[in-house]
Amino acid sequence: MNKPQVQHENMDQFAQHNGRLLVGGKNLDEISGLLGKEVFYAYERRVIDARIEQFKAFIPAPIKLHFAIKANPYPPLVHYVASKVDGLDVASQKELLIALQSGADNRHISFAGPSKSEAEIKAAILAGVTLNVESELELKRCLDLGRQLGHLPRVAFRVNPAFELKASGMKMAGGAKQFGIDEERLMEILPTLDFNRLDFQGFHIFCGSQNLKAEALIEAHNQTFHLAERLVECCPAPVKSINLGGGFGIPYFPGERRLDLAPIGENLKALLEATSIDLAKTELVIELGRFLVAEAGIYACKVTDIKESRGQTFLMTNGGLHHHLSNSGNFGQVIRKNYPVALADKLDQDATRQVNVAGPLCTPLDSLADKVWLPEAQLGDWFVVYQSGAYGPTASPQDFLGHPHVVEILL
Repeated sequence: MNKPQVQHENMDQFAQHNGRLLVGGKNLDEISGLLGKEVFYAYERRVIDARIEQFKAFIPAPIKLHFAIKANPYPPLVHYVASKVDGLDVASQKELLIALQSGADNRHISFAGPSKSEAEIKAAILAGVTLNVESELELKRCLDLGRQLGHLPRVAFRVNPAFELKASGMKMAGGAKQFGIDEERLMEILPTLDFNRLDFQGFHIFCGSQNLKAEALIEAHNQTFHLAERLVECCPAPVKSINLGGGFGIPYFPGERRLDLAPIGENLKALLEATSIDLAKTELVIELGRFLVAEAGIYACKVTDIKESRGQTFLMTNGGLHHHLSNSGNFGQVIRKNYPVALADKLDQDATRQVNVAGPLCTPLDSLADKVWLPEAQLGDWFVVYQSGAYGPTASPQDFLGHPHVVEILL
């Protein structure tokens, strides 16, 4: 039988020593000793730095970089990333508090979300962050609360463009969407607004996420610039900022390759040179989440049992979908695919056996890997899932069936 390529071979972002995976210079036994736990997420600063540096190397300097906290709101990680980027995006009051306490300038924090509560709007106004308004009623609530509080709310409009980001993992624009205000309706609203009632910032045009096709992102950027120029032209007030969205993806599955930023950067450079937008007065932003942090994280758990069932081998672990829902395939996958996985202390050994890896939950959904080739496993081996630095603990049902919560560490 021809064995497929071992899945960890393309995961080159971490160091290893004598076949043992190192995160932040420590092997998993050492990390476990620090935490006193045998199930954990570990994130490495150096890998985050590399992704930020990659962005800055290819994306033209006038375009600012913001971090979308939703990808990973672990406070030590947010505090670290905040010191390396130009701003933060939040999507809840809890994320807002994390962002404010990270030391980030409140003027460079934006608050998105399609159904903000009045408490969230109030908190955003009091904090002086930019509210990405997503409906006409939300705008009214924002203006009314601003008047009650005696504060001019900082407001940008989230736009639902007519176009979509093709080949996107999750499409968040084009057609009928719960996000933002349709571009044609916003064109009608802008000339009628009393801009004296708000501290107007600009526009937020976010089309989708997890895209690995440079040509799709280039097409979206072309259309985004065209839309932004039309919005600026019809807006009676100065436009201080335009969020161009994000969508930069990372490779999760066999056959996928890291996104090539070179053509994206060259196209953005050409767009900046040709645009009618006054770049001396209007700041442009790209907002990224998983691209900055996903590859910097691993999820680690222990092999607790090895079972045979009708010709198949099952490695049982003390970790599962309650900690890492996205890896189980239950966070948007239509057909489940395996994330890259490995036995962390056997990276230099040949993959000799095809196995399934499952967790402790009494549901067949609790799958960490299906029919993957790994070295010969033993009880107590460390099993790791790569590409786990985004949408991990907070995107998972940690109280499901009452098992212990997972812990995290930034190294």
